[in-house]
Amino acid sequence: MATAIATPLLLLLIFFIFINSIPIPSLSCPLHQKQSLLRFKNNLITSFHSNSSFNSEYFKPFDSWNANSDCCSWEYVYCTGNTTRTVTELYLYAIVPQLVNPVLVFSHILTPLFHIRSLKLLDISMNGLVGEMPIDGFRNLTQLVHLYMMQNNFNGSIPPQLFELESLRVLDLSFNNLQGVLSPKVGNLRNLISLNLSANSLTGNIPEEIGNLTKLREFSLRNNQLSGGIPPSIANMKELETLYFSENSFSLHIPTGLGRLHNMNTLDLGDNRFVGSIPSSIQNLSKLETLLLQNNNLRGEIPTRLFEIKTLKSLFIGGKGNNLIWSNTTRIVPRCRLVQMSMPSCGISGEIPIWISSQIDLEFLDLSRNQLEGRFPDWLANMEIESIVLSDNKLTGSIPSQVFKSISLMVLDVSQNGFSGELPQNIGNANGTEILMLSGNNFLGQIPMSISNMRSLWLLDLSRNRFSGDNFPNLRDNLVLSYLDLSYNEFSGNIPVAFPTKLQNLFLGRNKFSGNLPWNLTKLVNLEHLDLHNNDITGNFQDTLPQIPTLQVLNLRNNSLEGFIPRTISNLTSLRILDLSRNNLTGSIPQEIGNLARMIEAPHMSTSGYVFTIYMSIYEDSKIVFDIQDLIVNWKSSFRGLSSRTLGIYSFLDLSDNKFSGEVPPPLGNLKGLKALNISHNNISGHIPVSFGNLKGVESLDLSHNKISGLIPQSLAKLDELTVLDVSNNKLRGKIPLGGQMNTMNELKYFANNSGLCGMQIRITCPEDVPPREGREEDDEQQLWILWEGTWVGFPLGFFSSILIMAYCLNFLQLFRFW
Repeated sequence: MATAIATPLLLLLIFFIFINSIPIPSLSCPLHQKQSLLRFKNNLITSFHSNSSFNSEYFKPFDSWNANSDCCSWEYVYCTGNTTRTVTELYLYAIVPQLVNPVLVFSHILTPLFHIRSLKLLDISMNGLVGEMPIDGFRNLTQLVHLYMMQNNFNGSIPPQLFELESLRVLDLSFNNLQGVLSPKVGNLRNLISLNLSANSLTGNIPEEIGNLTKLREFSLRNNQLSGGIPPSIANMKELETLYFSENSFSLHIPTGLGRLHNMNTLDLGDNRFVGSIPSSIQNLSKLETLLLQNNNLRGEIPTRLFEIKTLKSLFIGGKGNNLIWSNTTRIVPRCRLVQMSMPSCGISGEIPIWISSQIDLEFLDLSRNQLEGRFPDWLANMEIESIVLSDNKLTGSIPSQVFKSISLMVLDVSQNGFSGELPQNIGNANGTEILMLSGNNFLGQIPMSISNMRSLWLLDLSRNRFSGDNFPNLRDNLVLSYLDLSYNEFSGNIPVAFPTKLQNLFLGRNKFSGNLPWNLTKLVNLEHLDLHNNDITGNFQDTLPQIPTLQVLNLRNNSLEGFIPRTISNLTSLRILDLSRNNLTGSIPQEIGNLARMIEAPHMSTSGYVFTIYMSIYEDSKIVFDIQDLIVNWKSSFRGLSSRTLGIYSFLDLSDNKFSGEVPPPLGNLKGLKALNISHNNISGHIPVSFGNLKGVESLDLSHNKISGLIPQSLAKLDELTVLDVSNNKLRGKIPLGGQMNTMNELKYFANNSGLCGMQIRITCPEDVPPREGREEDDEQQLWILWEGTWVGFPLGFFSSILIMAYCLNFLQLFRFW
């Protein structure tokens, strides 16, 4: 009985021993891969420990990354394998938190990841990593298929080891700061189907070896500094579907071989320097949907057969630099159905081509800078087009009211034409409109009150027309309006104030506004540019100065303001252009002006886009650039317009033509960022401050027509950027300084009417430059000896000459005969 029981137990024991002796495959990631990932986590978090804004909540997703769990279950980690689980994919995009006080996270934190040799996908994009891309690490990742590293701050050149990863199919290094040339070794990546190197600083030519990438479908080099031509070998890339080469410096001709890439649906060569004509072979691209050739140096006639490409949806040609010719006599029967059509500066004349009415899918139309004439056609007004740009033509008549019945209209730009009449009263029905530009026409009458219903409007430009009246629509309820220009019209009455608080740019200059400067402009807390020049604004400036910390440009030139500049001017911490010229301001210039921070620092272009040049990316493959009016300033003794594109690099202070008195405040010398300083035509006295030698950025310095006395300080010789110095009509004396740019200040009129200036600049020798007396004594002695020698010789000769003359006169010859 005992033996019968023992036998099954023995068999069961043997079974368990056998089962345990069978190796069971591991279902967790290898230990060395887990350790590599934990080192990466530690490197990342350590980078933030010294930051005051550090919060452990930023790295909450990394809580799963611990030594006691399987790394295949961690956030961002993906493993594959049936018998042995290995890490094959890491999705580490946007894991670096963006803090108020940014932390520099350097690229070396990636080093542990290069020990995970089984990786097939690595995504570290959108992290702002700084430094050069790791050089040696990529050599380990021989199985890598997808590599995403876009939107970081990598610099230096692309590591050559990257071009040894022959399994790569997708490589995206876009939006970094990579430099250097594109190595010919890129031709080793024969399995690539997508290559994106856009938005870097790559230079040089595209290597001929690029033609080895015969499997490539997507290729982008957009927004670099590449030059030369497109290599002919690109015609080998038969699978290519999208090609983005815009915003470089490519030149030479567009290769005809592009017409053999029959799978191409997007060809973007815009904003380069390509020359020659548009290749006729492009019309062979039967799958082409997007063709962008704008802003090059192309010549010749525009091929009308482009409109026979049935698949074509977006066409951008013409623009700045091109000298293309449009055949106005050719009959166009388009087979395409365009969604976007941009043909600025293409020489199109006559009326707006009626064949455009067949493009029923059209959303964007740009025919600006042509020679179009006639009226705004009714058929165009009835089309549901989102954006219509017809600026800089010769169109006349009125704007049809049907335009504003469209529920699709987003952009209407008819500026710089000859349109006239009053605006339609139903203009407010187009309440989806975002940009309305009507400047430079002959519109008249009042602004329709219905315009207040256009609450999506963020740019409204009605400048340079003949609008009038003193009753303005209430725009206060528009929550997005950012730019409003009513300048150069005939508006009158008090300055309107019914503006939204989001308004950033307000232009009301060159009208007939009167009354005091409204104090409630201060409520426009986001205002950056306020221009009220050439009106009849009165009142005491110190009581109405807008206290807006965001204000960058304040132009009140040529009004009737009185009072003085208050010391609170220093509260305008963003102010960099201040023009108060041609008013009736009195008192002294406050020293607090020298504390204006934006005039102290060197001006620079905004990195987030400039407010006076508006870039609107409505469509994925294009952008609309609207040039806003120039800022007119007294620059180097004449009024000039400063382009809105470069206004960010300027800083000005103009207090001329007022009644300021007292001395020049030395703190003005703190304003190192000034390009121009003008305090002319006042009653200012005292001396020129030595501190003016610190105005290292100043190009124009005008102190003329005052009562300034004393010497011109030698410190002005340190002003390396100075091109105009006007100190005329003062009481200055002494020697004009020498050295640096002062040696070039030789315009006599800029030093005229002073007490006693001298110097080589005005060709008047200073007393101290006359040779010393010791050098002249020998000359004086020599001149004295010559004088006495002349006396001893000259006296006898003169005496006997006189006797002979007298004898002749008295006829002494008779006397001699008597003897």
